[in-house]
Amino acid sequence: MRPSNVVLGVLGGLAVGAALGVLFAPDKGSNTRKKIAQKGTDLKNNIKDGIHNIIASAEEKYNDFASRAKNSVDENMSNLERMNSEIDR
Repeated sequence: MRPSNVVLGVLGGLAVGAALGVLFAPDKGSNTRKKIAQKGTDLKNNIKDGIHNIIASAEEKYNDFASRAKNSVDENMSNLERMNSEIDR
């Protein structure tokens, strides 16, 4: 299971649980609407944070991969140049 699916599943479960908790709590309608609005804002912020973390992780992995690939290419080019210079002798 991919970490992004787990994060989205957890966030979705939290949102549903929070909404049901607010809806079934005995309170005035105006207070319930304010709570629902606040929970929606919280959920939106949590989703933004989750997406930001996923993007940051992907960027980090890409940069690491690109760096290792560049180092490998540079090392292979050095080896090739060394081998060519040995052949030319």
